Amino acid sequence: MGDYVMCYVYILRSEKYTGRHYTGYTTNISKRIVKHNYGEVKSTASYKPWVIETLITFETEDKAIIFEKYLKSHSDSAFASKHF
Repeated sequence: MGDYVMCYVYILRSEKYTGRHYTGYTTNISKRIVKHNYGEVKSTASYKPWVIETLITFETEDKAIIFEKYLKSHSDSAFASKHF
């Protein structure tokens, strides 16, 4: 039996700029949130600190990536705002 890696799609909310959100994907949520909060992610560095608002777990990387792209798409960003 091989290693089992969980995959996550997350929505972050800026604590300083409460209207600012960021959606991402990772296999290590603890390490990823640290990177966001240390300013190591270019697209989120200006809005730190961040808190996890929504965290969704997937069995496969493919499913997580597809869902992340769905949430980031222009037409479906309203879906994320309304439901998460």
